Amino acid sequence: MKILVVVPEFLPLDQIKAAVSTISSDLDVRNDTNFERSDAEILIVTTFTPVNAELLKKMPRLRFVQVASIGYDNVDLNAMKGNGIIVSNIPTASADSVAEHALSMVLSLLKDQRFLDSEIRSGRWPKITRSTDLMGKTFGIVGMGSIGRALASRLLPFKTAIIYYDIKRMSEAEEEEYGATYVDLNRLLSDADIVSVHVPLTETTRHLFNKSKFYLMKDGSIFINTSRGEVVVEKDLIEAIKKKGLRAGLDVFETEPPDPKSELLKLDNTILSPHIAGVTIESQMRFFKETIANVMRYMQGYEPNFRVA
Repeated sequence: MKILVVVPEFLPLDQIKAAVSTISSDLDVRNDTNFERSDAEILIVTTFTPVNAELLKKMPRLRFVQVASIGYDNVDLNAMKGNGIIVSNIPTASADSVAEHALSMVLSLLKDQRFLDSEIRSGRWPKITRSTDLMGKTFGIVGMGSIGRALASRLLPFKTAIIYYDIKRMSEAEEEEYGATYVDLNRLLSDADIVSVHVPLTETTRHLFNKSKFYLMKDGSIFINTSRGEVVVEKDLIEAIKKKGLRAGLDVFETEPPDPKSELLKLDNTILSPHIAGVTIESQMRFFKETIANVMRYMQGYEPNFRVA
């Protein structure tokens, strides 16, 4: 079976080609979809490549799309289903990386690191700090999938009170394992000192966090989003930061990259990163290791793991 691999420029083509060539010699590895036609039956992409009806016109033999990522909102699932094309993602490879990134944002905000770093670089030596401890805080996790669970496991040594909301409640045994208590979303927002969001982008979660939700949160509490920017109404978050003293750690934005004139870039009580929480050297290696294993499974005639369409 011919395989087409499309990856962004920052990933090493030679290493990826060497890895994928272990399962197929009929291979095309490239940085873009600027081709007239491909006879590939299998397509491997990251979230940087749109997979839609237009691409299908150029790939008439396509039967399987493997997204080497947790997120797959770059894929038009309706178009794939309508053409009988199977789609799978890799939901676990970057869970640890994203969880660590979210936790690092929480600690940076609690310890006021942005302010303290700025002070010392400006020649000042502050004797007073606004830092607070994570220990003893109530930590709310929205979305208890692989990332939410990875985060919860890292919180256990901090002796936080972990509460969570998910459309699917964990079993009692799982709740005990992660030390987590299930509550509804509104209760979580009102009780938590810190809220960390780990949900996929769907029609249900799009703009889930709006003015009414932010105004349920405690004044001065922390909001972390490392999922998708569109789950937040950004102007409502900005208002809550300014009026309620919310602090925010954001790896994702409604528009990426954000407008240079965005108020978010001017606010002091925020920590921002460029949608890169899941991108570490280790996670990229895990993604392609698991991707290759799943593609091989498909080529051997088995149902691929993590099927989403």
